[in-house]
Amino acid sequence: MLHTIINFSIRNKLLIGLAVLIFTAYGIYEVTQLPIDAVPDITNNQVQVITVAPALGATDIERLITVPIEQALANIPEVIEQRSFSRFGLSIVTLVFNDKTDIYWARQQSTERLQGIMQTLPIQYGIPFIAPLTTGLGEIFQYTVRAQNGYESRYSPMDLRTIQDWTIRKQLLQTPGIADVSSFGGHIKQFEIAIDPNKLFANRLTLEDVYDAVVRNNENTGGAYIEKGPNVLFIRTEGLISDSMDAGWIVIKHCKMVPLYCLRTLQKYNLDMQPAMAH
Repeated sequence: MLHTIINFSIRNKLLIGLAVLIFTAYGIYEVTQLPIDAVPDITNNQVQVITVAPALGATDIERLITVPIEQALANIPEVIEQRSFSRFGLSIVTLVFNDKTDIYWARQQSTERLQGIMQTLPIQYGIPFIAPLTTGLGEIFQYTVRAQNGYESRYSPMDLRTIQDWTIRKQLLQTPGIADVSSFGGHIKQFEIAIDPNKLFANRLTLEDVYDAVVRNNENTGGAYIEKGPNVLFIRTEGLISDSMDAGWIVIKHCKMVPLYCLRTLQKYNLDMQPAMAH
């Protein structure tokens, strides 16, 4: 057999030469079309349902959240494995589908089943959501946000984290093929209301009163519009809290026609609102 191939190649040099050139060109073309990944994602075809419930322990998480979700998702077609774990404040249910299953179809089926059991879950403790279409092995790039030399004092760790979450991350998510961008480190900007229980009781207030007042006064609302010649003036109110002073003007209640504020009457009512850092 080998002698026959050699003799055929010697007698048909032009044909063999053309075949070699054609296969070489085709191989070069296929190499340019080959996707390159530094760390190939070998994770199986899976959908993860995550529920964050900070107020519940592991036993309650398993009984009230994990088990109902498992039962609702167990009979989805083409599911070959189901696993879960419950920790303090966290529930994760993982569904593994057949490799031939369309992952977007699997996520749609999981979403529809979750909508059906929303009424039975304790929504006040947490809402289940499907994890992004990526895994730890799908990480393709890591970067660090730093201030340029000479500007380190102008940007605090909280400023850098804010730039990352509200500027860089939003632009990266618009890149084709990017499923999610995870942020780590820095200080997350938060506002914390530290209440003196004695002063709260003295003014006949409860934690729910403070909570309701903050919720009511932390939103933007829209109204009608006024036509003035060729122009239209839209009416709206801006109530979102942007700093501690905005929160300090929130009225908790009126006591004998005198408003009680969060921060403006700090010395009198000791309802202290101050910024807090969180990693």
